[in-house]
Amino acid sequence: MTDRRPPARPRSDAQGDRYLVGLIGEGITASLTPPMHEAEAAALGLDYEYRVLDLIELGRPAEDVGALLAEARATGFAAMNITHPCKQLVLDLVDELHADAARLRAVNLVVFDGDRLIGYNTDWMGFGDGLAAGLPGASLDRVVQIGCGGAGAATAYALLTRGTLRLDLFDVETERAEHLAERMRTHFPEQTITTVLGGDLPHAVSRASGVVHATPMGMLHHPGVAFDLDLLAEGAWVSDVVYRPLETELLRQAAERGHPVLDGGRMAVGQACASLQIITGRVPDRDRMQRHFLALIGAEERSGAEGSSR
Repeated sequence: MTDRRPPARPRSDAQGDRYLVGLIGEGITASLTPPMHEAEAAALGLDYEYRVLDLIELGRPAEDVGALLAEARATGFAAMNITHPCKQLVLDLVDELHADAARLRAVNLVVFDGDRLIGYNTDWMGFGDGLAAGLPGASLDRVVQIGCGGAGAATAYALLTRGTLRLDLFDVETERAEHLAERMRTHFPEQTITTVLGGDLPHAVSRASGVVHATPMGMLHHPGVAFDLDLLAEGAWVSDVVYRPLETELLRQAAERGHPVLDGGRMAVGQACASLQIITGRVPDRDRMQRHFLALIGAEERSGAEGSSR
């Protein structure tokens, strides 16, 4: 297993232990990233404020992300998390692109380092760390991944970085799966990366040591499961990137059948943890962040709130 995690170091824009950080994206007012960052930063003894810049509320198009970054830097922000629909737009706006972000062609964190903008991707770190923490010892001999969009690119990269021997990629848009497979083969030439057509998915699932689901199916307004769980081999694990709800129908059915499961909250916590470490140079307590995340989700479920999956 290799780990391409960028080194954590304090940024020159932070004044002492004071940090002003933000999130740019659409429909993100209910994001759990701000409270996760602020609570863990407080536990680390940092003066840390996290603001949300929702494009819809601001009445600004995604193409304004460059102007928003410039305004944030001038205002004294230390860093900005980036989410849909701006992760690809930021690629051409940063002065330096960390290798992982370049490989994934997506940026979810921009750090202001003096006059320079540095782009990172912590989504893949979030899934990889979540997999290690939530399913320690999980077999990576043969993994099937369903969904090859933005989240799927991050999960595929994390799986291969962590040593998956064979990765079978499926997407309802076959070209998207083929494109992702080609990109991943370039970076992981010694591992087997294939695409699976719809008719072959049941056979692939039946032979998998684990299945990763990386589509919106299972979210509150997208019910359903992506495959027949009776196909799973004994002991095969199942992971979902969705975390609203935390227990999707896919994970509920898999757990009922006795399969180890990994919920999407692990990825959400992991990407926030990695971002916080890169921004501040301090090592967050991942378990503490996980407990806080679960408390936030619990409060949200009790209130019946719905929000962004960010």
